Amino acid sequence: MNRESVAIADVVDINPRLVAGSKPELDELVSFVPMAAVSAASVSIENPVDRPYNEVSKGFTPFKRGDILIAKITPCFENGKMAHAHDLPRNLGFGSTEFHVLRPKNGLDGRYLFQLLRGSFVRKAGETKMKGAAGQRRVPAEFFAALKIPLPPLAEQQRIAGILDAADKLRAMRRDSLAQLDTLLQSTFLDLFGDPVTNPKCPVGQLGDYLTFVTSGGRGWAKYYCENGVRFIRSVDVRMNSISCEEEVFVDPPDNAEAKRTRVNEDDVLLTITGSRIGRVARASKSLHGAFISQHVAILRLDDQLLPEFVARFLSLEGGGQIQISKMQYGQTKPGLNFRQIRSFQIPTPPIDEQNHFATIVESVEQQKTHQRTHLAELDTLFAALQQRAFNGEL
Repeated sequence: MNRESVAIADVVDINPRLVAGSKPELDELVSFVPMAAVSAASVSIENPVDRPYNEVSKGFTPFKRGDILIAKITPCFENGKMAHAHDLPRNLGFGSTEFHVLRPKNGLDGRYLFQLLRGSFVRKAGETKMKGAAGQRRVPAEFFAALKIPLPPLAEQQRIAGILDAADKLRAMRRDSLAQLDTLLQSTFLDLFGDPVTNPKCPVGQLGDYLTFVTSGGRGWAKYYCENGVRFIRSVDVRMNSISCEEEVFVDPPDNAEAKRTRVNEDDVLLTITGSRIGRVARASKSLHGAFISQHVAILRLDDQLLPEFVARFLSLEGGGQIQISKMQYGQTKPGLNFRQIRSFQIPTPPIDEQNHFATIVESVEQQKTHQRTHLAELDTLFAALQQRAFNGEL
C-alpha cells in the first residue's frame, strides 16, 4: 500500500546544535566518535571512547544517543559510512565534522529512518548532489532535507524496521560465518606447520630459494584497455586469497617482450607490492592463465618444492607473511616492497605431502565459502528489495 510521503526536514532535525541548557560540565565524560570508528561494513559505531567535554567541545560535531550519523565527504558517503547511535555509551557524543547528524522528531522511529537511508538508491541520489572539488566533494544537508520518505503510523514504522533489522541480521550472520571459515584456515595452518618465528614445526627457509621467477607489471597499460580482450589484473583486483571479478578490466596486449614478461601462468602467486593495498596475495587460478598485471602487482613463480596455495596462505597470515611485510614498511613514507625483500621472506618448508594435505583442506573450505557467498548474495538482494519497497511505502 502506497503511503503519503513527507520531506525529511519536516520530521527530522538536521545538524542540531548543542543549546546552552544542555551543555555538560567541562569535566563530564562524553562519547567521542571519529570517522574511523564508524564502520561501513557493520553500519555501526565501533569502539567509541570517553573524552572529557572540554576536550571535544570545539571543533567537533555534537550528537545524542538515538541520532543518525552519516558521513558527508567522499568516498565515505559513497561507501555507506553511517550509523544509528541508539546504543551510544553516553547520552551525549561528539564526532568528526564530516558527519551530518539527523535527529528524528516525535512520530518518527529512528530505526525506520536509518534503514530507509541505508538504501543504495539514497546514496546514488546523494552522489549526484555532491559539491566541491575532486577528493573533497560532500553531500550537502539540503539533499537530506528535501528527501521524501513515506510516513506511516509509528507502530507501522516499527514493524517495517523490525523486518529490515531481521533481514540485516541474517546478512551479518552469513558474513560472520565467512569470517570464521577464514579464521579456521589460519588456525589449521598454524596447527599443522606452527608459527615460523615463535614455534616452527618444520624447517624454515627464505622464499627466494624456492622462486624461479619474480617480476612486476609495467606502466602504460591504459592505452591497451578494450571492451573484450585479455584480463588485466590491478592491485584493486587482488583481495586476500582471491582475485575479484568486480569491475574487470581487459586489454589488447602488445606482442613484445614486456607483455611476455608480465603474463600470468596458472598457479602463480600474485602479490600487491605498492600503495594502501600492499600485501594482498592470491594464487592465480586456471581462469587467469594468460592474464597480465599492473605495476602494482608482482608475480611469484615457484619451483616444485612449495605449493602456490601453501605460499599464498602463509603470506596472508597475520603472524606469517603479513607481519614481515609490515615490518619492511616501517619508516617508509610510501609503502612498497622490492624483489629483494620478497625473496627474504621467512617461510615454513614442510614436505610436499603435508602441503598437499593442507591444500585439500583449503579446497574443502573454499567450497563452503562459495556456498556461503551465494547465500549472502541472495540475502543482499532480498534486503535491497525490502529497502526499496519500504522507501516506496509498499512494505
